[in-house]
Amino acid sequence: MVCWSLCLVAQVQTISVGSPETWSVKTLSAYVGQTVEFDVPMVVCSNRNRLVVSPWRMFEPKSQGAEGSAAFSLANRINGSCSFTLEGIYDYHRCGEKIVHLQAVVNSTNNLTFVSGEWQGNTREDLEKGIPDLGDYRLLVCGFNLENYFVVNMGSMGAEDIEEHQGQRAKISKALAKINADIYGLVELEQGNEAVQEIVNDLNANLPGRNYVFFHESASAAAYQKSDFVYDANKVEPIGTPTVINTEVQNRKRVVCFREKATGERFIYSINHFKAMTGGAAASDARRTNEARAVLNFYNSYSSNTSVRDKDLLVMGDLNTYAFTDPIKVFTDYGLIDLHRAFHADSSYSYMYGGLASYIDHALCNSTLYNQITGMAAYHINSDESDYYTYDKSSDRTMFRCSDHDPVLVGLKLDSTLVYDPTPQINSAEIIRGEANTIVIRNAHSEGQKSYFAIYSIDGILMGREEIMSMYHEAALPDTPGVYVVYIYADGQVYQRKVIVR
Repeated sequence: MVCWSLCLVAQVQTISVGSPETWSVKTLSAYVGQTVEFDVPMVVCSNRNRLVVSPWRMFEPKSQGAEGSAAFSLANRINGSCSFTLEGIYDYHRCGEKIVHLQAVVNSTNNLTFVSGEWQGNTREDLEKGIPDLGDYRLLVCGFNLENYFVVNMGSMGAEDIEEHQGQRAKISKALAKINADIYGLVELEQGNEAVQEIVNDLNANLPGRNYVFFHESASAAAYQKSDFVYDANKVEPIGTPTVINTEVQNRKRVVCFREKATGERFIYSINHFKAMTGGAAASDARRTNEARAVLNFYNSYSSNTSVRDKDLLVMGDLNTYAFTDPIKVFTDYGLIDLHRAFHADSSYSYMYGGLASYIDHALCNSTLYNQITGMAAYHINSDESDYYTYDKSSDRTMFRCSDHDPVLVGLKLDSTLVYDPTPQINSAEIIRGEANTIVIRNAHSEGQKSYFAIYSIDGILMGREEIMSMYHEAALPDTPGVYVVYIYADGQVYQRKVIVR
């Protein structure tokens, strides 16, 4: 006897996501109990307890635009209507990883169960290959919040005991050595010399040939935080000693001028840790605004000092506020350029809170320094990691999740002969369709001015990026039909346009 069996294979329904302005998980209500496949990659937005995924990274709206702006409203809409919990994933995945061709069973409009999909990008293996591309720099500057690195007064902040501290030390020392910067601006350090001396010892042990030093203080260790500099004395030397600006908070804003030994070129480095968001951001924003003004007021006098003789200013650190808030507006109104936005438009982040990416770890420079910056990026070794991997919760001793903030990196190729053109070329930039599958970018380039473009798919995948080399720059579009966004970055500003490939 032959027995026949009938296998019923569930049909997979394709979900067309479309535009972030219109798509919502409410669309899934018609597919409850069915298996669906999404036509765009899904990105992991939170991995705190269960995976939360969305077609787009979820950002803190105040890092995307001013309150009431279109960018602010779009971020709010995406955060409130486009994400869902993905069950059935038992291996570890970082935020920012993408799932291509995700198939899942719809349990409800905000809860699905994973069936299959291809994981891509932003893995630990990717980051272990090295720091982000910062161009052809001669000096690498790092701003980094170490999340309470205490050696003497353990238990007051940071590690509870020596065992926990050794775990913290192992992770921090690996991260700093991997970055291999010429100058570190560090915040959330224990006051005094002991904590920073330990960091310097580890750097010199892990990076033979380097000669890292720091500025010794007369004060002994105290159960408070400070900001400080560590630098390679083979590469740079300070002009005098750092000045501490104690407006609002103590010992957390330091400024010094560094001279590059090989060239004699100089720049002023301001490392900062502004007032925390205790009592809510609005309640303390006025205090951070005062701190921003204090930094600029000091710079105005310091840069004119006969021993300094330089105007180039780089402001970095944990400013505890988002990109489109009053403290940052103090800097940008003065003329400083937000390097996160200049180099990465609205995709930059260094910190995660409540599943929302943002940057409160800033890097800003004035116009005289801007053309001497070869690149800027956050190194995502921390913000995308699960809190489970901190030194006090696991035996993990890799560099990952060594802090709750990503280190922010700036590449410098100092050259005081470069002349900054204050005319924003971006105002007259155009993107027009060229022959075949190309575009022509016009009026976004001038001599002595950095400019480049990037092409993203509508779901946020980088398709291509290159420097703009002429006033009429021709570039190829992707071959795959779809909607793409072209960003032009020039003169610290951003211009964008959607293009359709048919």
